[in-house]
Amino acid sequence: MTTKRTTTTNLTKPSSATQDAGTSRKKQDSKKISLELTKQFRDLRMPMFREHFASLAEQTVQESLSHLEYLAELTDLECQARRESRIARLMGDSRLPTSKTWSNFNWTRLPLTVVRQMESLRDGSFLDRRENLLLFGKPGSGKSHCLCALGEQLVHRGRSVLFTTCSFLVQLLLVAKRDLRLAKVIKRLSKFDALIIDDLGYVQQSREEMEVLFTLLAERYERGSVMLTSNLPFSKWEQIFKDAMTTAAAIDRLVHHSIILELNVPSYRLEKAKRQDKESSQDKILSKEKK
Repeated sequence: MTTKRTTTTNLTKPSSATQDAGTSRKKQDSKKISLELTKQFRDLRMPMFREHFASLAEQTVQESLSHLEYLAELTDLECQARRESRIARLMGDSRLPTSKTWSNFNWTRLPLTVVRQMESLRDGSFLDRRENLLLFGKPGSGKSHCLCALGEQLVHRGRSVLFTTCSFLVQLLLVAKRDLRLAKVIKRLSKFDALIIDDLGYVQQSREEMEVLFTLLAERYERGSVMLTSNLPFSKWEQIFKDAMTTAAAIDRLVHHSIILELNVPSYRLEKAKRQDKESSQDKILSKEKK
């Protein structure tokens, strides 16, 4: 008769010293992983991941979030930071006057149709269609501020914009032509979604200056949007481009695929001066009455 032997396994609970050692190793491993991730996120140029992955990991444990929720939160932070960084870079490259923004422009001065048209342009879809925006009006009507305000809004939507006065632009192009770099400069300008040219015709230019400007407009035709202001109607543009043929060609390239707006309003600066004179007169009258 065979006797069956029973083996009893003695399952003993790990000692506290063993548990402490295991916890210590986990902490060391966790610290090592964190340092490695920090280095990797730096190499990958992901600053938000680098700065927040550890704190969000703790939050994930505390709030019992899923791995996907944790990753989504980190990714949102990274994307938002990159958007803000890109907009700041675009704004710096745009050379837009910081004092002329959408929020501080007095839109109540403009006709309602113009305001509605400007509102519709804020999404920037006209840039995708390579359409031009031509703004006409008397000096002081707010043309420059209006286009700068729109330019600011376009930048906030991730569009590349460059602001320049017409006189500065033609001097830049003349120097480039002299140095045999005109094609290179025009190519650099073509990288902007919108080129804002302020005060076309405000200062009379020479024939040579207008020739380089026409070259730019011709090269940009149907390749990129031009946004410009002018105090001269088309009928007087021969004063700008010096001869009828060049004038007609320039107008043709600008008007084709364009949005034309007229600001038929009084000069803002003149209104402000009159208002200040009136206030000053009233103050003098009150001062005399008190005496």
